[in-house]
Amino acid sequence: MKGVNKVIIVGTLTKDPESKSFPNGGSLCQPSVATNESWIDKNSGEKKESAEFHRIVLQNKFGEIAQQYLRKGSKVYVEGSLRTRQWTDQGGQERYTTEVRGSNIQLLDSKGD
Repeated sequence: MKGVNKVIIVGTLTKDPESKSFPNGGSLCQPSVATNESWIDKNSGEKKESAEFHRIVLQNKFGEIAQQYLRKGSKVYVEGSLRTRQWTDQGGQERYTTEVRGSNIQLLDSKGD
């Protein structure tokens, strides 16, 4: 049986997207999206909130379009798959990061926003 690796995020950009271009003509756009959740604490009755921050990776033409239209505060819908990368930092420590490799992104703001 094949596995399924699909993620859908609806949230708000926390900063303007960062872009990189490569000598081979490829490019990468990396917006950061926050999702918020709130609930009522059962013990205190107090309203609680938390935020998760998601690193999105958009490649080539798709990323170039996102760079052109997305700004800090933009509301977005992102579809993609999770990817974990590993690298060794300057201090020799192995590091890991999990990202959403975006395959679809839609701006949810209205034209007046």
